[in-house]
Amino acid sequence: MTDTAASPLAPQTERKPIARTHHGDTFEDPYEWLRAKDDPAVIAHLEAENAFTQARTAHLSGLREQIFTEIKGRTLETDLSVPTRQGQWWYYGRTVEGSQYGIQCRAPIASPDDWTPPELAPDAEVPGEQILLDANVEADGHDFFSLGSFDVSEDGTRLLYGVDVAGDERYTVRVRDLATGENLPDEIPGTFAGAGFSPDGRFVVYTTVDEAWRPDTVWLHELGTPVADDVKLFTEPDERYWVGAGFTRSRRYLMIEVGSSITSEEWLVDADDLRSEPRVVWPRREGVEYSASHAVVDGHDVLFVLHNDGALDFELVRVDASDPQGERSVVLPHEPGRRLLDLDTFRDWGVAAYRREGLARVALLDYADGTLREVGFDEPLYSVGTAGNPEWAPPLVRLGYGSFVTPGTIFDYDVATGELLLRKRQPVLGGYDPADYAQERVWATAQDGTRVPVSVVWKRSFGDAGAAPRALHLYGYGSYEHSIEPGFSVARLSELDRGVVFAVAHVRGGGEMGRQWYEDGKLLAKRHTFTDFVDCARHLVEAGYTTPDRMVAEGGSAGGLLMGAVANLAPELFAGILADVPFVDALTTILDPSLPLTVIEWDEWGDPLHDPDVYAYMKSYTPYENVREGVRYPRILAVTSLNDTRVLYVEPAKWVARLREVGADAMLKCEMVAGHGGVSGRYNAWKERAFELAWLLDVVGLPA
Repeated sequence: MTDTAASPLAPQTERKPIARTHHGDTFEDPYEWLRAKDDPAVIAHLEAENAFTQARTAHLSGLREQIFTEIKGRTLETDLSVPTRQGQWWYYGRTVEGSQYGIQCRAPIASPDDWTPPELAPDAEVPGEQILLDANVEADGHDFFSLGSFDVSEDGTRLLYGVDVAGDERYTVRVRDLATGENLPDEIPGTFAGAGFSPDGRFVVYTTVDEAWRPDTVWLHELGTPVADDVKLFTEPDERYWVGAGFTRSRRYLMIEVGSSITSEEWLVDADDLRSEPRVVWPRREGVEYSASHAVVDGHDVLFVLHNDGALDFELVRVDASDPQGERSVVLPHEPGRRLLDLDTFRDWGVAAYRREGLARVALLDYADGTLREVGFDEPLYSVGTAGNPEWAPPLVRLGYGSFVTPGTIFDYDVATGELLLRKRQPVLGGYDPADYAQERVWATAQDGTRVPVSVVWKRSFGDAGAAPRALHLYGYGSYEHSIEPGFSVARLSELDRGVVFAVAHVRGGGEMGRQWYEDGKLLAKRHTFTDFVDCARHLVEAGYTTPDRMVAEGGSAGGLLMGAVANLAPELFAGILADVPFVDALTTILDPSLPLTVIEWDEWGDPLHDPDVYAYMKSYTPYENVREGVRYPRILAVTSLNDTRVLYVEPAKWVARLREVGADAMLKCEMVAGHGGVSGRYNAWKERAFELAWLLDVVGLPA
């Protein structure tokens, strides 16, 4: 444990109170001045926080290095992904030992009937291989590097890629001639992620953001023409809605998607006439969400539309693509408890994704009779979904699969035979055996009687989880209907192998148990998210899994809000709290419509700017404003990034300063060149996780 008597002094954060008044309530904010990112005093303060955190954790340097070495030692550093067929090529990625970033490659297919991906070996030459993009070369000279767009033209002659070197998720799109390896003069700065080629390769379709970082406009760029001449295809003036665009798998339409948290609208543009007027699928109606997928059934262009109009867990209907607002034919009726999530349409069949009993499922949809053929798996907990299926008429469907104990696995599902063809399982070096680990789902009872699922994984050699109290790492999120799936983690093995039990509390606000689960954890029901997490933690203590002095909670982004809230609600339940890019100054942010994403977020959290009831409710839970005097808080580590545009660094910076005011042992670690996802590069990411895990192990008294 940390020798606090020998600890360095924490930075003293100057108080400069700024009054904020809404609905007759005034809040004196002493640390709002930290928002001035360009102020040298702010940068100096963040650097002082980093220096303090490094000094306070210096005794863990050996453990950090050990964990980093373990992660590195379990990873096959030189490896290849399973090739995906697109057109006349197999596309795949390489990683090379010592390199931070991946290398994107391709090799020619053997024949038009070649659907079995070649088995590639890291040390073997691939006949006809072409390197499309070496991200290590592109990242040279930059502290941060991220790809936000990557697309190859349908004829295979050109590459499009979008690069961010700051972490602010503004990407510069470039186009490369794959025959010469030279970039074309076309360069589009300031784009959002997801740019792509038109089917004929003449155009680039991309989106841009407004001043609040909301994707609001779709553009059409003709290769070889000035960016200043780009055509505005669509713009959305309503600040509550974001915009996206992409071509259907059939390449028949450009689909422009407009959405908020509760309402959506889609527009079709004929791919062979991209300058034509977009036509709406269904006009937006407040509270109605839908998504459309194009298919050809019996020679007719149709749209399969997944929607929640009178169907809480969604329904699938079919409409004529030429008259989408006409007659609806129900394909998959609403079935309570089966949350329909998506439909991937191919030429001859579709692939439906849905959740049932808290787990993700996939099934083949027969266009002729609307029946589903579910793909079955044996494990009690798992995650599955489609993965990399660009072709319109393949005989196979690529699936990604994994669990807490089964490393990431790629299957091809043979539609004709129903056979699952194992293509690759993520190699884990060092003698990893899934049988050495166990996973289970237990149920906690919330304050209102609701049963909340908790997923648990542990190493068997330490005994059954719950047989005797052990160190426990409890993770949570609980917002935006996002589900935390039971996926594999190499880094997590460094905890499990030291006897730590890892658990996920699937609290309300997430999507694990269907749409109502989400509705019961948002807006004026948001506190359910926090109390559910507390109740899950209490259950794990009462059931003998752990004790409060050996439990650490973790959450990131909106899950960081969860961390701040439970620190105030039940500080006695946790020894430590790890908050990644935490949304802990939620009320300040959601009150300011000029900040990134705020107006869009009102559907999730409510509008405290105009609604006094929402203001009062948010003020009752927002972590920064509810830090309490006279409370013994758990040890807290907040991790953030200076260039994060989703949750600004100022939120955890203010929170940590306020926590210290009441005597909490709180630290801030701010990456000075990174964004919402943290540092870039796999070795940097491993070192970052090793830092966090070493701190966590120290908190629970397991530094070995």
